[in-house]
Amino acid sequence: MVLLLLLLVLAAAVFATFPLHRALGRAAGWPLALVLLASTGLVLAQAPQVLGAGTPIEFAKPWMPEIGVELRLRMDGVGWLFTLLVNGVGALILAYSARYFPPGPRLGFYALMTFFALAMTGLVMADDVVLLFVFWELTTVASFLLIGTSGRSGNAPAIRALLTTVVGGLALMTAAILMALRTGTTRLSTILADPVWAEDPAFSSTVAVLVILAAFTKSAQFPFHYWLPDAMAANTPVSAYLHAAAMVKAGIFLLMRFTPAFAELPLWNYTLIAFGLVTAVVGAVFAFQQYDLKKLAAYSTVSQLGLLVAVIGVGTEAALVAAAVHTLAHALFKAALFMVVGLVDHQAGSRDLREIRRLGIAGGLRRRMPVTATVAALAGLSMAGVPPLLGFVSKENVFKGLLEAPGPAWVGPAAGTVAVIASVFTFAYTYRFVHGAFWSSSPRPDRSGTSVSEAGYGFAGPPAVAAVLGLVLGLAVPVLNPMAERAAAEATGEAEAEAGLALWHGLSADLFMSLAAIALGALLVWWTASGERLAGRRLFPVDGVIVFEALREGIMALGRRVGDLTRSDAPPRHLVVPIVLVIALAGIITATGLEVPEPYGETSSPLDWLLIALITASVIGAVYVRSRTAGLVLVGSAGLTTALWLFLLGAFDVAFAQMVVEILTVVIAALILRRLPARFHRISLRRYLATGAIALFAGLSAALGVFYLTGRRGRSEASQYFLENSEEDTGGTNVVNTILVDYRALDTLGELVVLGVAGLIVIAVLNSSGLLTAHGDRRLVVSRSSAVYDADDNTLVMRAVSYLLLPLIVFWSLWLFLRGHTDVGGGFVAGLLGGAAFALLYLAAPSASVAKIRLAYPRIIGAGVAISLASGLFGYLDGSFLRPLHGYVTLPLVGEYHLTAALVFDAGVYLAVVGVILTALNQLGLEESLPGDSTAGTVRPVRDQPPTDDPGTPPEVDAQSPLRETPDKEGGAR
Repeated sequence: MVLLLLLLVLAAAVFATFPLHRALGRAAGWPLALVLLASTGLVLAQAPQVLGAGTPIEFAKPWMPEIGVELRLRMDGVGWLFTLLVNGVGALILAYSARYFPPGPRLGFYALMTFFALAMTGLVMADDVVLLFVFWELTTVASFLLIGTSGRSGNAPAIRALLTTVVGGLALMTAAILMALRTGTTRLSTILADPVWAEDPAFSSTVAVLVILAAFTKSAQFPFHYWLPDAMAANTPVSAYLHAAAMVKAGIFLLMRFTPAFAELPLWNYTLIAFGLVTAVVGAVFAFQQYDLKKLAAYSTVSQLGLLVAVIGVGTEAALVAAAVHTLAHALFKAALFMVVGLVDHQAGSRDLREIRRLGIAGGLRRRMPVTATVAALAGLSMAGVPPLLGFVSKENVFKGLLEAPGPAWVGPAAGTVAVIASVFTFAYTYRFVHGAFWSSSPRPDRSGTSVSEAGYGFAGPPAVAAVLGLVLGLAVPVLNPMAERAAAEATGEAEAEAGLALWHGLSADLFMSLAAIALGALLVWWTASGERLAGRRLFPVDGVIVFEALREGIMALGRRVGDLTRSDAPPRHLVVPIVLVIALAGIITATGLEVPEPYGETSSPLDWLLIALITASVIGAVYVRSRTAGLVLVGSAGLTTALWLFLLGAFDVAFAQMVVEILTVVIAALILRRLPARFHRISLRRYLATGAIALFAGLSAALGVFYLTGRRGRSEASQYFLENSEEDTGGTNVVNTILVDYRALDTLGELVVLGVAGLIVIAVLNSSGLLTAHGDRRLVVSRSSAVYDADDNTLVMRAVSYLLLPLIVFWSLWLFLRGHTDVGGGFVAGLLGGAAFALLYLAAPSASVAKIRLAYPRIIGAGVAISLASGLFGYLDGSFLRPLHGYVTLPLVGEYHLTAALVFDAGVYLAVVGVILTALNQLGLEESLPGDSTAGTVRPVRDQPPTDDPGTPPEVDAQSPLRETPDKEGGAR
């Protein structure tokens, strides 16, 4: 339960961000940091069992039991290390964020950061490949939102990061499916121990390539390295978390997790080593060229990740020990350095080395920011691999691991040499970062730097903690032996491993490699004048971002060419294809001979034919009328007749829903028609005959299909099962409702999400595209002396009726909601009826401004979806997500009441439906002034009219135009 508790604490923190931010503002980072610090303590408390005894902690609950998928969590040595980093570094960065941002609305930031921590924690503890993929994609979504919400400059980088990592996500999904199908289980630990990896090299190679692609896109390995520096448009706390403990570390984790399966596969070894070392060198060279401290740190992350990928590719015990220790060291010094960048940018007003020098502070920025300079020096020395910092120990072990690279004898020394070259540039760009920011200044100082001062302890404290930990752990590195040994043992699939971490190992090859990297790095700094000779130069012929954009534009151009074959804004051109296919299919079936069984019982009655006649008359009338309003009335008449037919057939739930939908459709469609011409445009006789023939044959095909395919058999096995078992399985007697909210609740949840998204899209599209304005310049002038003009008088009867009907409709809506599980009703139809109450309130108002329902309908939609989703968690009390729980309770004034988890689910459906209806009423019902209309609030003619000297003579009224609401000066409607 410890692992589940860890996830629940982080999930609670996500929801707690909203009230905390309202109460504390930006200082909400402090209590959230304490939550992650508590999670870190919970992880550390498991060290004796996980690291000492070597016993993984496991938790499992059924999730999708029919296909064997479980909510299975597992914390072994690798999982323990990454969980510690995700929560520990996250606590530091959230505390740092409490002082990084200026006071103001940053609600989304804290919610997304804690959600990021939740997704990463779930990822590194997942022991089911389906769960692993779900959390993998959640980290992608979290990073996309965090990058994109940092401002306009982050939009394009966020999209590039999303598209790149989604490619890897698809690869991981494919790998998960292949592994589950081949091994017969989705449990990750069982899959990794399966003998199939040694028995089937072709299968192993296929899955290995997919896992490598997923990890490379996530961890920004060449040729996908471009997105990580590009994502520096994000805020500095986001960048710090992204680089130090989240997102990019997900790829490293994935490679370490799958090493037991692929460690003996040459394809795995050579691909990781080769691409990792190329990435290490390319990233280091690019970092050395940067003036922007943030981009320098970003490219350095790319380089360090390359070293990690390469050493994981070696796959030996020593190599995996190095990977574990360097992962920890990198998280500490990279978190500190990114937070230092934020401190410099915040206090000095720039993070560009050239601008910092121009501040003109004698002796450099360290004179004004000594604490920050010390933190930068400690973190930088660790990154450069200088003793006695933890980075020195980890870099030494990386060199040692690479020397053991599999293959011919020359592969190890060659890999080690390339790693030393990358580390030479690492030392050089570290010097450029620390010395350039804090120890150098312009030879011609000005007074602009006099305002620079040291940051407060609350601001500089978190990076200082990370930097000091790098020093402390470097001096006391043997304390990391249990962690490194357990992580290496789990990553290699062995029972035990030996780390032997120490600050001094004597004279060894890896020590001389470290010394060579430091010495040659110092020489490179001197030869290039601290990198100034290389800074800003184009060393490579192509740029990753340019290549990506060219590929994207090419794919989009191809898509446009394909789409041009059927592109049209006219619905008939889209509908003609499926309709013609239906007609053709009906013709083929009829031509080949259709065997029609005898009717099962009574299939029709005389009343049916009367209803058919009414529907037919309504449809024929809708076809022939030219008035849009008349067409709407006739279509509504056909729908209401259909609802009446369903009532007579006994389908009360469906009939009631159909009836309310028809009512709301007429109301909402009427709001839209106000923005359209009063009559349909004329069409040619040729088109009239063609569309008429298509409609006639399509209707005939559908009618014959209904006639021959319904009423010809008894109850199916599925329907019989539901009728016989729904009450025992769910406690409900309304079979329709139990199917929707119990048996197929996951499908309903998906439909609910689609409904909610559709409502939000309505808001976004109408508010951004100008569709709320009138259709052309068609508004009608009505004389102020006309009775039609006085809305107060016109709506008097409606308002009087609404006073009586409104509470009754609301009560009826709630009654249908509460009884839906056992009788006609349910969340959907109750929500429709509740929406109808708001529609009545809207129609009874004398003006659009008065009618506006001032409720946060986007939040109502979101709350509905969230409640339905959260209700699924109740099912875990009895085995799986969305599993129905039910029982009887005694309530005052009510007596015995059947209480079910589906009621909570239905409450979410109710809110989402009401929210979407409110969206339609508010977004479509309010009249907006035309673009460029300076006469908003006045009544204007449909066509330009000649000026008149007689103010009492009304302009000409177009008889074919509908009455249009026009905003008055107070925003209402007349």
